[in-house]
Amino acid sequence: MGKKVTIGVCVMEKKAFSGPMLQILERLQAFGEFEIVHFGDKVILEEPIERWPICDCLIAFYSSGYPLEKAEAYAALRKPFLVNELGQQHLLHDRREVYERLEMFGIPVPRYALVNREFPNQELDYFVEEEDFIEVHGNKFWKPFVEKPVHGDDHGIMIYYPSSAGGGMKELFRKVGNRSSEFHQEVRRVRREGSYIYEEFMPTGGTDVKVYTVGPEYAHAEARKSPVVDGVVMRNPDGKEVRYPVLLTPMEKEISREICIAFQQAVCGFDLLRSEGRSYVCDVNGWSFVKNSYKYYDDAACVLRKMFLDAKAPHLSSTIPPILPWKVNEPVQPSEGLTRQGSGIIGTFGQSEELRCVIAIIRHGDRTPKQKVKLKVTEEKLLNLMLKYNGGKPRAETKLKSAVQLQDLLDATRILVPRIRPGRESDSEAEDIEHAEKLRQVKAVLEEGGHFSGIYRKVQLKPLKWVKVAKSNGEGEDEKPVEALMILKYGGVLTHAGRNQAEELGRYFRNNMYPGEGTGLLRLHSTYRHDLKIYSSDEGRVQMSAAAFAKGLLDLEGQLTPILVSLVSKDSSMLDGLENASSEMEEAKARLNEIITSGIKSVNSNPEKPWMVDGAGVHPNASELLPELVKLTKKVTEQVRLLAKDESEELAEASSTGVILPYDQAKALGKTNIDVDRIAAGLPCGSEGFLLMFARWRKLQRDLYNERKERFDITQIPDVYDSCKYDLLHNAHLNLEGLDELFKVAQLLADGVIPNEYGINPKQKLKIGSKIARRLLGKILIDLRNTREEAISVAELKSAQDINPSVPIGGREEIDQRFKSQSKMDLAGKGSFTSEKSMDQEDDEDKETKYRLDPKYANVKTPERHVRTRLYFTSESHIHSLMNVLRYCNLDESLQGEDSLVCDSALERLCKTKELDYMSQIVLRLFENTEVALEDPKRFRIEMTFSRGADLSPLEGNDSEAASFHQEHTLPIMGPERLQEVGSCLTLEMMEKMIRQFAMPAEDFPPPSIPQGFSGYFSKSAAVLERLVNLWPFNKH
Repeated sequence: MGKKVTIGVCVMEKKAFSGPMLQILERLQAFGEFEIVHFGDKVILEEPIERWPICDCLIAFYSSGYPLEKAEAYAALRKPFLVNELGQQHLLHDRREVYERLEMFGIPVPRYALVNREFPNQELDYFVEEEDFIEVHGNKFWKPFVEKPVHGDDHGIMIYYPSSAGGGMKELFRKVGNRSSEFHQEVRRVRREGSYIYEEFMPTGGTDVKVYTVGPEYAHAEARKSPVVDGVVMRNPDGKEVRYPVLLTPMEKEISREICIAFQQAVCGFDLLRSEGRSYVCDVNGWSFVKNSYKYYDDAACVLRKMFLDAKAPHLSSTIPPILPWKVNEPVQPSEGLTRQGSGIIGTFGQSEELRCVIAIIRHGDRTPKQKVKLKVTEEKLLNLMLKYNGGKPRAETKLKSAVQLQDLLDATRILVPRIRPGRESDSEAEDIEHAEKLRQVKAVLEEGGHFSGIYRKVQLKPLKWVKVAKSNGEGEDEKPVEALMILKYGGVLTHAGRNQAEELGRYFRNNMYPGEGTGLLRLHSTYRHDLKIYSSDEGRVQMSAAAFAKGLLDLEGQLTPILVSLVSKDSSMLDGLENASSEMEEAKARLNEIITSGIKSVNSNPEKPWMVDGAGVHPNASELLPELVKLTKKVTEQVRLLAKDESEELAEASSTGVILPYDQAKALGKTNIDVDRIAAGLPCGSEGFLLMFARWRKLQRDLYNERKERFDITQIPDVYDSCKYDLLHNAHLNLEGLDELFKVAQLLADGVIPNEYGINPKQKLKIGSKIARRLLGKILIDLRNTREEAISVAELKSAQDINPSVPIGGREEIDQRFKSQSKMDLAGKGSFTSEKSMDQEDDEDKETKYRLDPKYANVKTPERHVRTRLYFTSESHIHSLMNVLRYCNLDESLQGEDSLVCDSALERLCKTKELDYMSQIVLRLFENTEVALEDPKRFRIEMTFSRGADLSPLEGNDSEAASFHQEHTLPIMGPERLQEVGSCLTLEMMEKMIRQFAMPAEDFPPPSIPQGFSGYFSKSAAVLERLVNLWPFNKH
């Protein structure tokens, strides 16, 4: 054979002798057609270019300390074939130029804006910063948004979070040991030292995709855990960062091609964000190789060989020899069955069953009692505040949630508190005192904890009375409000115990819900074979429970805010609110009131099924327990009053000196453990002071029994029970006398009241339940159907392959096409933090099936199989409603004669389970029996379990175990219980038949729509394409 083609390696030695580079050059050399010349640092840095070695092909790229201009001069002098053009490498140092270039070539980038400063802290008239957004040239970016320095070599990227998620900033940086990011709770304002790019934060579900091209036709992609989640780098036993090969979609392959051409870099790495069915490029890095992948080294060597030969020796055939000249014995990793199922909770179904889907509906964790203060206000200051925030409309109500608004309100209240209202002498003194007291309570609530976060408290101001006033210009009259109703809602905050419970339950799920996995769930998750979505209602405590659960489930570290923003989607239409069941609930409460106050003993017509009577669970002596409840409530309230009196005297002394403590915004969400010092000092747990604790008890005492009318209000029973339970767990150290007795009485009454508020008998429970949970039930059916469709597609493809082995198992496109026609949607309107409006989406299934593990690289038995996990975090009402539909759906006229989905023994247990406490959950797991024919309904089996959540026995007992829970303030969570007989088989078909009519039909979910701004991606004219081809050096010959 003739002269060899010389390849010059003109890069810094640190890069030239890196593992991947050596692996690839070794393989090129093994072909026998090339001679490789290393220039070396000494030559590159010290010798003039005329003395540099001469070569046919040149590998040259910038790294720190590299003289790029010198290399450009050499290339101009000798004109070798360049793998990566040199001139374009200057662009990669400036993120502005990179984005500009990407846009020029029609490659999708996140929505962004530039802020250019000539000197640090330069004030710019086009740049505005508010609490929750910034505005650049009139372009608004709501938090969360990303801030990147314009210089490509500066890796200090920051993400700013919205105050509704707790605020704060996350700093991303080059990996240092095991960390790639750090969360700073207290940072709210953006940097002003230099020039930055601001862009929308893309919710990617916590994974980043890195793409490595070798020429425009080849790209290798890997997923890794995104640094935005918790900043802990996942490493394998050898200490390498864990990454998983993934398949690129056709659209992404096109993007890879375009990037090679746009930057004229054949070997090029870039970052992809996959968000809501779309892919965006957020960074282009220039020359980079994949680490530790023999398959990639083989591919890269073959592609580079063809490139070099086509350019410099076209007469040599560039077909690849049938056996590659190097035989690297690749270490074979042991394969493991990822979703092999040994046994469900209900008996063993043998090895032929695989877990396909886990759906859990979970109540939030332990919280502080929810509270409300209502007062009528006539103060000018407060009325003006209302007008300020409702746009000056005299009859419109105002909601104050943001820190700025609440600070305004606090300033106004601080001025008003000490004074008595003027001009109301005729009224009784008592009313004035009460008004001042309530204002003081508002002030105390606003000052509590020293931080504002919309997640925790809100104030409504509703105008009640108006007067006419002459307009300032003397023409006509205006209305002006003179009295308004102020409603302050607060409390209901997830406690440190609630977070620990949620995280613990997440860990339990990780270890027990995915059989045969061990910690395999983590492996499953990071390989895209675990398809996880977490939904939460709008309430702060529910969102934070979801984030804490995700932290335990996926073994994350650090603060909850970044986890919440990356992994949890808000869907309040599905998980919040009582929809339209309020009239039926009022009816149930009225009937319940009769049963309890009349003292009539209910006659059980059906001793076999005690749950079938009206008002099942109500204590037979309920009417006699009520006065006892009132008496004990008074006793506890009086003790708290004395504690609060001492506190307010101390406060009065402190405030007479005029010292008002400054705010501490950062203490917001950081509490995961008990404030031991507060408890040692004999103060209430958490951030509640005695004044607020007294306000809480006094309100309960007043509302529970109206002395003037001698009337009990039974709807207050759950609130009394709630307060008792909270104080027994968190404030046992205050030793309130009579609290244990009060708890016992309140529990007996609440056990009768709470379940019956959702319907006084099973038929009414079913009616109310199906109204409240209608949307959630619809979504669960969609999840189950989509899983079945996908499993059938995979099974059919597999059997086709068994008959005809030439069908490639990676026939993803085929499955994708089937899906587009089959499945409807998984995601209706999903509001996430990035946008408050509901975003309709592209068919979610279509998008989920595409993001897959690349089977060529992964040693997994069934790479095309998926486990789908859907977690729905919500409040007590939805758990009760869902449970009522599941257990009573067979009482509907149309299903007469069918058995309940829940067996009799479980119905009896449920009837005795009065309370679905914090972290209670209902779990549905779908198993596929691969031995059974596809048409057989028994192929898909559903297993239902429930847990009643936190276990109250430590509060009831007084043993040593109870003492340890008192120290931690955290109750254990009960394990799951079966809802079906052992060995029974509930098919998916039967499940659908039973609950279909109570669920919202799939077609009523908002239709998915194609996101805007992506039209015309392939509609480039031929002339443009031709110009691109000519730019590309490979085609020059």
